[in-house]
Amino acid sequence: MRPLEFGWYLPTHGDTTAYGLMEAQIAGSPELCERVVKAAEDAGFEYLLIPVGSVCWEAWIAGAFMAARSARIKPLIAARPGYINPVLMAKMISTFDQMSGGRICINLIAGQNESEVEAEGVRQPKEERYALMEEEVSILKALWTTRGPVTFQGKFHTISGAHIRPRPLQQPFPKFYLGGGSRQAWEVSAKHSDVHLFWGDLPERIAENIAEIRRMARDHDRGDAIGFGMRLQVICRENEADAWEAADQLVRHATERQKQEMKTLYNRSEANQRVQQLARDYGDLLMPHLWTGITKVRPGAGIAVVGNPAQCAATLQQFIDAGCHSFCLSGYLHDEEAERFGRLIRPILAANNRGRLAA
Repeated sequence: MRPLEFGWYLPTHGDTTAYGLMEAQIAGSPELCERVVKAAEDAGFEYLLIPVGSVCWEAWIAGAFMAARSARIKPLIAARPGYINPVLMAKMISTFDQMSGGRICINLIAGQNESEVEAEGVRQPKEERYALMEEEVSILKALWTTRGPVTFQGKFHTISGAHIRPRPLQQPFPKFYLGGGSRQAWEVSAKHSDVHLFWGDLPERIAENIAEIRRMARDHDRGDAIGFGMRLQVICRENEADAWEAADQLVRHATERQKQEMKTLYNRSEANQRVQQLARDYGDLLMPHLWTGITKVRPGAGIAVVGNPAQCAATLQQFIDAGCHSFCLSGYLHDEEAERFGRLIRPILAANNRGRLAA
């Protein structure tokens, strides 16, 4: 069995305990980032998801600064198709890897919000961006592993005699993560990803999806190479009632405009469609401690594990038993919830999965 690993989220765009309530908002700042990174590293998180999007701070710069201000945690930074020339991207990643002592991993994102992607000058539709992503990842891997110059002729890129220095410190190259619910996302993961991250869903559905993607990966002789994980929120308190109060407070003040945006701005994302469909089909609870409420106010990872430490650990254990080994988590406030996870939940998971968690 694979070792279990846990990642946390860096809210460069700011933090809150109540969406829609102005006095509960905390603006993004270097100080906020440093608090979250320190809390995540102290809590034993192995990697740190750096978000992208128009409201977020630039991910590569933020990740580099946070790597320099930490000792162990690995920034997980997005390689987005069409944004950066792949030869430059390969050199950026390998330089980051060397400068940080092997502390970077790569998040493959084709994009959720079509209007935002278009506003940033990327003109390929989503379906074509996945083809572009596959081509660019193939170029990255070739540049990192080929002896001598690299020549590549594709639909989107033509490269003649390219080579880069330095090579990555991590061999053969840093780990790739991809989160997505479409068949195209699964196909890219099957060929290239070290970890495919699912968003919140029912454990039995996750087990079925794992089996299908693993079958797809076997076509590339990667059936044993690919791993699986979950992108979830966590709201844990020592008392269950306090956890549910914190959950309710998080969405209680959300405006109707915010809720409507979640239904319209991200309607091209199959993963977003899935979490919205789950909320419609099951209401607030997929399972006793798996809550859909944040989907009303937040795109992407809107499904949360809610409860006391034993309840949260038991819910996460169901996904471990379904075949997940990597958990990319977040919670509010991000520094405080990271501390609670490390103190309250992680020891239970370590006891129940002996030998699978780093000391």
